[in-house]
Amino acid sequence: MPLLCKDCNGRRFPIAFPDQRDALWLCENCKNFVNIKDEFVREWTEEEIKENKSKLENFQKDVTTEKTPEIKRRSGVN
Repeated sequence: MPLLCKDCNGRRFPIAFPDQRDALWLCENCKNFVNIKDEFVREWTEEEIKENKSKLENFQKDVTTEKTPEIKRRSGVN
């Protein structure tokens, strides 16, 4: 499994591509993809980087930052 990058020794993250029916491993430092055999496949394009940033921003907007109410137990119940 290509968990660590050979060039920068950084962490790679799996990203699924349904059209290719395969997951490619992305090194965000080197900006490249490798397959499961640790062979270089392609570079990370600027369009994909922008799309990824917009998805992250939308996700951060949708996540609530409110605290959940505390659960209070009834006293005197066994």
